[in-house]
Amino acid sequence: MNVFQTLGLEAHLLQAITDLGFETPSEVQEKTIPTLLSKECDLVALAQTGTGKTAAFGFPMLQKINIESRTTQGLILSPTRELCLQITNEIKLYGKYCKGLNVTAIYGGASITDQAKNVKRGAQIIVATPGRMKDMINRRLVDISKIDYAVLDEADEMLNMGFFEDIKSILSHTPEEKSTWLFSATMPKEVSIIAKKFMSNPTEITVGHKNIGSKNVSHEFYLVGSRDRYPALKRLADANPNIFAVIFCRTKRDTQKVAEKLIEDGYNAGALHGDLSQNQRDLVMKSFRNKQIQMLVATDVAARGIDVDDITHVINYQLPDEIETYTHRSGRTGRAGKTGLSMVIITKSEQRKIKSIEKMIQKQFVKKEIPQGMEICEVQLKALAHKIHETEINHKIDNYLEEINALFENASKEDLIKKFFSVEFTRFYNYYDKAKNLNAPKGNDNFSEKNETDNSARFFINIGKKDGYDWMRLKDFLRDSLELGQDAVFKVDVKDSFSFFNTETVHMPKVLEFFSDFKQNGRYINVEITEKQDRSRQRRKGKRRNDSQKSRGNFSKGRKQRSSDFKKGSGHSRPRRNRRR
Repeated sequence: MNVFQTLGLEAHLLQAITDLGFETPSEVQEKTIPTLLSKECDLVALAQTGTGKTAAFGFPMLQKINIESRTTQGLILSPTRELCLQITNEIKLYGKYCKGLNVTAIYGGASITDQAKNVKRGAQIIVATPGRMKDMINRRLVDISKIDYAVLDEADEMLNMGFFEDIKSILSHTPEEKSTWLFSATMPKEVSIIAKKFMSNPTEITVGHKNIGSKNVSHEFYLVGSRDRYPALKRLADANPNIFAVIFCRTKRDTQKVAEKLIEDGYNAGALHGDLSQNQRDLVMKSFRNKQIQMLVATDVAARGIDVDDITHVINYQLPDEIETYTHRSGRTGRAGKTGLSMVIITKSEQRKIKSIEKMIQKQFVKKEIPQGMEICEVQLKALAHKIHETEINHKIDNYLEEINALFENASKEDLIKKFFSVEFTRFYNYYDKAKNLNAPKGNDNFSEKNETDNSARFFINIGKKDGYDWMRLKDFLRDSLELGQDAVFKVDVKDSFSFFNTETVHMPKVLEFFSDFKQNGRYINVEITEKQDRSRQRRKGKRRNDSQKSRGNFSKGRKQRSSDFKKGSGHSRPRRNRRR
């Protein structure tokens, strides 16, 4: 078994590692640290979230820079404020015995003047988000023209967030002879492009396989009706009494809404998204790390700064826009050698995405049933019993026992236990008694959208990919504009300049009315019922006509026969009269 002493690190860094309680390097640290210490090179390291990438580039950078110089020598770019602060704090801990070390964080939402002052004091290492870094460069508040090392951390996420141009602009202000180290959980084509554009013959280190999920994480999915997503979330939480989870939503609006619902229903929950101030985000994360918040509802972007080792569950309340993002989500659990569970709540129209994710992470999802009410009551009762059994007696209670004993003087041990546990059991029993089955009806389970609903209308809309929409963004636009439920818009199919979508027929008048005179950026957005929908209506009408004709029996046949005989005898047909059916 390798230890840090074999990697080539100096004594003061090894002492910091001992202080932090690190014993054995992770695979990415074991492969990366000796490589970066032994030579000057560009490097691409692919490893899942939670595998210790910060230490993998942090320790080599600390050992190679000149602490006595006040020149900025290292630049680390990260996608979010939370991750920026996290990396800064960790590198400060790694370099606690580096006298004169100044590591400065640069990120939006804080005073740019204060950050500029910290840089001017002599920041050897700057950790920054791309947006704020570009702003400070343009204002000439920071000089990175002499750096020796540039790190792109969570490169795939930065590109997903649209930072390509910012990264390109920032790196244009750095010297060509620097070493560039790129760290990423996945390797989509955009990351390959950035590696080719800004790096020269990089050394590649892969831990596991590209884009494959952590081996410590199991994956489950739950199939529910479109209106049962939130009740299903509650049941999953109740069925896991010791849950300590991150719940992922796709939008800031849904994140806040779900968190508020959970709080109203008595859960220890909180929201983490981009609309919160930095102070609010810090308070939420502090509460989560201290486990005052049991369930943190977060957007994908905000969650990039979550570095908590003992998260038990990741719950995908909604699947992400990009399949690769699922790898980042599930990587929030199963960290530091612990096991974790990633749950996905889906409707029938989303089943095909499960197959796509399985191919990417090369792991199978297990289809599970949402627990029934009585199952949850049993789980909660047993959890309470174990909690009481393991509770240490607080002898401060002795002063009150005489009065309590007198109250239960005539109660048997059995009755006393029943009364005690009934307090909690009754609460769950009253809630779940006669609760409905939330699992989607069993039927076609072959990952298709067929039979999602027989009572739906399909629409054409004259916007598409050229207008900046993918299927998720279009679904959000329609849902928010029409003020419909989460899953009221489905079967969204986006083309270059137009798209299709479905709603239940009950929403059809509302859809057509809303888009009867709707403009976006000065352009009319037109929505029409598709011809396919019209034809299906005609088929249904035709079927009704045929059924009606069949019911007339021989009379109908006789009339058709007489009409045929007339045509044969006359040699011509008489004009038909229009009839209402």
